[in-house]
Amino acid sequence: MKEKIKEHISEPETLERLYQNDKNDFSAAFDAIFPEIENTGLSLFWRARLDFKKSPEIPKRVGKADIAILIASCLFAGILIKIPFNYDEIQQEIFYFKNAMLIVFAGLTLYTVLTNKISGFKRLSFILGAFLVPAVYINFLPWTEGNDVIELICIHLPLLMWSVYGLVYIGLDPLDNTKRMEYLRYNGDLVILMAVIAIAGGLLTAITVGLFDAIGIDIINFYMENIVFIGAVSIPIVASFIIKYLNVVTNKIAPMIANIFGPLVLLTAIAFLVALIFTGKDLYGDRDFLLMFNVMLLGVMAVIVFSVTGTSTIKRQKFNETVLFALSIVTTVIDLIALSAIFYRLGTFGLTPNRLAVLGSNILILGNLLWITFDLYRVNTNKASIREVELSISKYLPVYLVWIVFVVFGFPLVFGIN
Repeated sequence: MKEKIKEHISEPETLERLYQNDKNDFSAAFDAIFPEIENTGLSLFWRARLDFKKSPEIPKRVGKADIAILIASCLFAGILIKIPFNYDEIQQEIFYFKNAMLIVFAGLTLYTVLTNKISGFKRLSFILGAFLVPAVYINFLPWTEGNDVIELICIHLPLLMWSVYGLVYIGLDPLDNTKRMEYLRYNGDLVILMAVIAIAGGLLTAITVGLFDAIGIDIINFYMENIVFIGAVSIPIVASFIIKYLNVVTNKIAPMIANIFGPLVLLTAIAFLVALIFTGKDLYGDRDFLLMFNVMLLGVMAVIVFSVTGTSTIKRQKFNETVLFALSIVTTVIDLIALSAIFYRLGTFGLTPNRLAVLGSNILILGNLLWITFDLYRVNTNKASIREVELSISKYLPVYLVWIVFVVFGFPLVFGIN
């Protein structure tokens, strides 16, 4: 497709035929070669046309049915999250550790199914089974305090359900990389809106409890059980509703955050590496520090992905591309340091579920980082567009999914659960 576009860049009828034959492939190929054809033929016209299709500016009309779907989805998640309050034999802490995020994604999935009018017995059966199987599996696993395998399963299960929800969000079309890119952008907007809604909800809770307390009425327990719990699982659904129907606002959030946080995270990462050298911190012997080190790595990696998906929706900005390239290099260095510490602990103390889980995730992240760094290098040397980086990220997602499935269903077979 790339060569065909280059060859016929000045032939409007041929370009239109190529576009109509495979719109997604044409869009991806055009994004990849745009830096090479930016000032030739009809390239600027097609750039404007493709960008216009990706950036709708008119808010969608909200009808009564849309509001009903929103309320029904929130109530569905709210009823599930309150199950422990209705059955005394259920231990709340264990229930929520196993099921909280599963319930969140169940509510989001129901909202998406109803909103997008997903139908058909096979499709709906697959979605239902994709939630019932993990739900039955996790709740029938015996709970043992301090069991590393069970805890790792509970930690990775939300990532599996995030993948299932993503599959539903893109219309059960796992081979479409363009739709995966849209899902990544959606997640960036979702996280930001959830944070804003959560802050507003926290302020409302403080004001409400304070006002009733001032007149001698203690509503804290009632409010927490009936408002806060239901409200918490409803936040992602409400945020998704806002993204869908108020996209004029949300489309501008991610690029702005990307512009602000990219340079700040880069400076922080560099400062951390410098401090690590001069403080002489024992990364190899301190297990807790290594754990925090890996949490930081995951956070920086998330910022890179989020920044790429945010930057790809706006007009090209050389400074942001340079910052992302530098940040990817620094993060790669951090990951290599973490991997060296993990291999040291494996050689010294042996293999455990936690060490294998951390090792696997770090190797996967390193592979992703190297791919992103290479693509960002091509972007900064005008050999590719930032959208190609985003496309590479979306192509790598199934690799993470395979590892997550192995941890959730394979670790009990490898290490046992007793």
